[in-house]
Amino acid sequence: MLPEFCPQKVWEHFLSRDVSSINIFMSVPTIYSKLIEYYDCHLSGRHDKDFVRAACREKIRLMVSGSSALPVPVLERWREITGHTLLERYGMTEIGMALTNPLNGPRVPGSVGNPLPGVRVRIVTEVQQKHGMSYTVLAEGDADGTTVSPEMEDKEGELQVRGPAVFKEYWNKEEETRKAFTPEGWFKTGDTAVYKDGSYWILGRTSVDIIKSGGYKISALEVERHLLAHPSITDVAVIGVPNVYWGQRVSAIVKLRDGHTLSLNELKQWARAFMAPYCIPAELIRVEDIPRNQMGKINKKQLLSLFYLKPEGGNQTIPA
Repeated sequence: MLPEFCPQKVWEHFLSRDVSSINIFMSVPTIYSKLIEYYDCHLSGRHDKDFVRAACREKIRLMVSGSSALPVPVLERWREITGHTLLERYGMTEIGMALTNPLNGPRVPGSVGNPLPGVRVRIVTEVQQKHGMSYTVLAEGDADGTTVSPEMEDKEGELQVRGPAVFKEYWNKEEETRKAFTPEGWFKTGDTAVYKDGSYWILGRTSVDIIKSGGYKISALEVERHLLAHPSITDVAVIGVPNVYWGQRVSAIVKLRDGHTLSLNELKQWARAFMAPYCIPAELIRVEDIPRNQMGKINKKQLLSLFYLKPEGGNQTIPA
């Protein structure tokens, strides 16, 4: 364990001749992005690409990404540099690890795979009944497979989990515990998911990552994955901004590469080739850095408050 994250130190460990020092590397997407940035700026010209890849493949048997969604451009660039296809998994403090791409076998970029042994998951939508809420099950499965009703295929809903690793209760918080579980004992993750192409896909936190605009449900994480492929964008957060006509509008908060410029019109023109029209950001905010917590996660409610509820924030918002 290093005392703090330093890209240079991590790369020194990766490329050292001491093969026995590291066997597995687990981190969050932000760390992989920082390592890629350091490699591109300081190492790509000093080391042969084949040497870097061979060193990483020889020393490290597995590299894992977790804690937040892994952007596909980050996965692909990391594979180009190191030869490792990052193993993406899904878990929470309350449930431990629940879903994973296969250790041995094809890993689907952008998906979180299927349930681990002993874990059962389902994707549901809530239905209001006379005597309370009930659930329509869209998909349900475990390590042996998932069953999907034909008419429910590719439909999104809340991911719920049960199994021996799921926690019992929030300490001294009876009401919070009661709200966290269904009457049947399923833990409500608060994440929106879909089962398609034989895998589970996390579309984001239902409260902040699912944007409802003009009758469409838009996954902020999917929009972010597309925008990260733009040659001028190094980091991005997509949020839904309240709008009296549309319900919410898609706003992109971006960090640009050094020396690059980008206008809203330029972004829209580029995005038309890759994204559905209703997913293209209607607003653009350029910042020097996007604030993250120590786990590399973005507090989108904080961003909404910072840029849209406080005019003194000092950053330029470009309206549609």
